[in-house]
Amino acid sequence: MLNWKEVPQLPKAGGRIEAIDLARGIAIGLMIISHAVSGLVGIRNVPDWGMVPIHFVTKFSSSLFILVFGIALAVAFLSHTQSEEWPRRRLKLWVRAIEVWFWYKALTIVEMLPFNAPGDIVDTLLYGRFAIWVEILGFYAIALLWVPLILPLWARTPLWGRLASIVLLTVLSAWLQGFTFGGNDTLKALLVDHQDHYTWGQLSRAPLILVGLLIGEALLRCYFITSSRRRLVLVLIGLGALMVAAFYALAMAGGDVYGAMMAIANNAGKHPPGLQFMLFSVGGALILLGLALAGGALAAKALLPLTVVGSDALKAFIFHIVMIFLVLRFLLEGEGMYTYPQALGVGGLLIVGAALWIWVTRWMAKYR
Repeated sequence: MLNWKEVPQLPKAGGRIEAIDLARGIAIGLMIISHAVSGLVGIRNVPDWGMVPIHFVTKFSSSLFILVFGIALAVAFLSHTQSEEWPRRRLKLWVRAIEVWFWYKALTIVEMLPFNAPGDIVDTLLYGRFAIWVEILGFYAIALLWVPLILPLWARTPLWGRLASIVLLTVLSAWLQGFTFGGNDTLKALLVDHQDHYTWGQLSRAPLILVGLLIGEALLRCYFITSSRRRLVLVLIGLGALMVAAFYALAMAGGDVYGAMMAIANNAGKHPPGLQFMLFSVGGALILLGLALAGGALAAKALLPLTVVGSDALKAFIFHIVMIFLVLRFLLEGEGMYTYPQALGVGGLLIVGAALWIWVTRWMAKYR
């Protein structure tokens, strides 16, 4: 039975939970497939059978990635917020923010280099405009600055307060969509998304991070108890299924289910987040997360390339952006040279390549 006044009282994780790496790896894998297609073929050139179901399903990626970000924070950091070692762990997160921000800017250059003038690249580096494919790193760099500040407060807040904060942030971000922010489109994009910029608003995505924190709390309590983990898995999959069903109910009410699916595949409602897009994306993310947790260590081993990719998300992100935009698009002049099935194949190879790159760099580190 839920205790609405309960504050988090979490055990410390006894080692790495491989199912979290698998879930993160699934998110990155879907993202790599999507980026390979959009970067090498272009969304306008994707056949309808590729948009639905393939590019349609990749829309689970962003929500799953952000949810797992919150889960990982809860598992690795939340239980330490009231201890003497918290300042050191907080500093670790801030140093990570600087690292992610550096790679965000470096990969912005890589993404834009083939087809943009130097002035446009500099303008983007100075936040005068935004790139496309690497913007998720910009979101994480900023999130890693403020999340450590709220974790101690979150750890002292009763359950009703944590749930209320998720609802209030959701309402606030939707309300702020009507504001112009004094004509400062960059500020609006960074805070609550902007329809003209492919970036991620901190306020509009914060509820997903907080939901991830809640799931992370439950995971620490339940994961190593079979019956409890089974209940958690059923709750996640059940909630996800309800959200996906709600998306289809709205689509049927609109009279064009396939059109609604095509709209999602074309990112309608992604920036800023719309109701139908978020129902489908978050619902699918919860289902995939539940399946990863149900599979546990066994599934993590069976899907080892995805698990390895999920164990070092930043390195996997760097690898696939460099390969798609620097090597294939710029050096090999490959944009428009691939068919859609070939681009899917390239995406699959990049997932395996990223896993191999992570493994090789770890092996090399042992001998330094």
